[in-house]
Amino acid sequence: MDFIKALVPGSILTFVVCAVLGAGHSKGGWLNIQPYYVQDHRFYWSWVMFAIATGLAWMLYIITPK
Repeated sequence: MDFIKALVPGSILTFVVCAVLGAGHSKGGWLNIQPYYVQDHRFYWSWVMFAIATGLAWMLYIITPK
């Protein structure tokens, strides 16, 4: 269940960081930020960043006392 909860902050962190770096037309080096188009709307996304951010959030949920 902690992994499912970690998907939300991982997605938000990825979206914000990619939006900032993508607005500057940066690829982000090894993050490989790519523009994606959905019905005339462009947003930037990085699957590498998503995996790292979700893993970080997951670890934080695991170590937090319940």
